Amino acid sequence: MSGHSKWATIKHKKAATDAKRGKQFTKIIKEITIAARSGGDPDGNPRLRTAINDAKNVSMPADNIKRAIMRGTGELEGGQIDEIMFEGYGPGGAAVLVAVATDNRNRTVSEIRHMFSKNGGNLGEQGSVAWMFERKSQIIIDAEKAPAEDELMALVLDAGADDLREEGGSWEILSAPEVHVQVLEAIQKAGIPTESAEIAMIPKNLMKLEGKTASGMLKLSEALEDHDDVQNVYSNFDVDEKELEAMA
Repeated sequence: MSGHSKWATIKHKKAATDAKRGKQFTKIIKEITIAARSGGDPDGNPRLRTAINDAKNVSMPADNIKRAIMRGTGELEGGQIDEIMFEGYGPGGAAVLVAVATDNRNRTVSEIRHMFSKNGGNLGEQGSVAWMFERKSQIIIDAEKAPAEDELMALVLDAGADDLREEGGSWEILSAPEVHVQVLEAIQKAGIPTESAEIAMIPKNLMKLEGKTASGMLKLSEALEDHDDVQNVYSNFDVDEKELEAMA
């Protein structure tokens, strides 16, 4: 059983209610552009299909989506975007992965390194922590908006999902990346709203943090997520729910 931290659920809820739509649009546009490098037809490009679906879920105009695809396929000029996965350690030794999409690699490396050191962590070498995570489809659903557990489980397992589990008032559905789109489509066809749906790096095990160490790790996570070039932050830390509420 891979790990799921309460912070992951809170992060998704925060993103769902985030008023910074411009920043949300920027992240998705970058993902569409990168995905379209492998082909501009979403039917034959699952990553692009997922990115377009994310764009539609936040009501992105069709013209923005089209231009992002055309930049990716080379039909429109646009700055080169590099994908980088930073690996490092946060306060208390928690593993951290930072997925970045940037048009200025040197600047971003310097800024991410500074954020780690400023917040009690340190940037590691490539491969230093990635082995602690698994690449999975991760779909989060508000438990109050979901059907009964047996019904939801039958639905997602029939669609190809591997696991369904409850955490902090949300359901988390994990699947192989290859079946992400079909599981998501089955959920949507059933009229069940999702809080988030992505191909994520899921920790195999969790590290419990407390007190100042937990507070420091949360500050590092939030600082990284607020960076304009950061697409996603993944970590294996977990915090007791009562302590998390006290910090909030």
